[in-house]
Amino acid sequence: MCVKVACVGGGPAGLYLSILLKRQDPSHDITVHERDPEGSTYGWGVTYWRGLLDELHARDPESARAVEEHSVRWNQGVAHVRDLVTRQPGDAGHGIGRHKLLEILTARARALGVRLEFEREITPDDLPEADLVVAADGVHSALRTRHAQHFGAALTPGRNPYVWLGTTKVFDSFTFAFVETGHGWIWCYGYPFSADRSTCVIECAPETRTGLGLDRANDADGTARLEGLFAHILDGHPLIGRASGDGGAPWLTFRTLTNRTWYRDNVVLLGDAAHTTHYSIGAGTTLALEDAFALADALRECPVLPQALARYERDRTAALLTPQSAARHSAQWYENLARYIDLPPEQMFALLGQRHSPLLPYVPPQLYYRLDKAAGRLETLRRLKRWLGPRLARTAQTAQTARTAQAGTAASRK
Repeated sequence: MCVKVACVGGGPAGLYLSILLKRQDPSHDITVHERDPEGSTYGWGVTYWRGLLDELHARDPESARAVEEHSVRWNQGVAHVRDLVTRQPGDAGHGIGRHKLLEILTARARALGVRLEFEREITPDDLPEADLVVAADGVHSALRTRHAQHFGAALTPGRNPYVWLGTTKVFDSFTFAFVETGHGWIWCYGYPFSADRSTCVIECAPETRTGLGLDRANDADGTARLEGLFAHILDGHPLIGRASGDGGAPWLTFRTLTNRTWYRDNVVLLGDAAHTTHYSIGAGTTLALEDAFALADALRECPVLPQALARYERDRTAALLTPQSAARHSAQWYENLARYIDLPPEQMFALLGQRHSPLLPYVPPQLYYRLDKAAGRLETLRRLKRWLGPRLARTAQTAQTARTAQAGTAASRK
């Protein structure tokens, strides 16, 4: 449908959309404009789950194979609370370096004939001539900000500060560590993304950060202090600032972005320009790629652009209701950590896994744990019943048939 597409922003969503559109119709004229140099990015690793990988294989097997090849996997979580350690099995998780993911998608887009323009910043006053302009320029999107009132953009700040770090410690599981200090609790989320690196996100309450002096420490002193606090999980490995190697690592406060509408004329929002979800559910990249899936599908199946964009907005806003709710409750769980941290370790870890629940904040934690365990046993019984039911019915039918046959034989002998 669209002959000429300009994608502003060369992150995973923008690149993958260009791949999908070129696969749908190689004659499409598609350009990705990225303001930074090729190969530069922020952050460390990204997480995803098997469902996304299956979708990538279905839509573009070549790039999916490369993503899978360069990913690491885990199938359990571990929580360190004071001197106690609890492990639990879980769904298979995957991690890949953000730099590697962009490298794979960039090479694939280029091979399909997508024009890639790096160090090319697009402003609202200098939009490319195109049938469709895709604003994939992140949470601070200049294209969205120019018409913020139309889009109904709203940024809701969270409470806790966090810092995004890397480490040479390669975790064997998705790792949580909660450390008690004289100024409150501080914790981290760690996960591997390559054979020699892991991501380590550290979070705490504002008063804990201030009490520990982390708001005033320079980068080297702050990092050294964090290494000391989490030495028991780092095993002597360092924490690292930005992937670029400059050592800097700013403390941030997560802001949740929502938009009332996702398009204006021929400009449409994609990925973090349209929405954000708290990092504690590990879904940001997945949701951005799912935006690309939905927009490509809508452009293929709808005859005119306004209809396609309306369908895309409708489908994605509906699909985001559940993960946005989960992310909101997950963030609030950590903001109310004191409610859960003194539970027995297995209960605390179980409720950590239930942090997306909208009911958990309103039910006493130990009662919720008991109810959840009971529900799990009931569900196990339901599954057993579903499995046994047909088999018992067949057994009963076979027995009845045998009894009927025996009765008939006995009657014939009389």
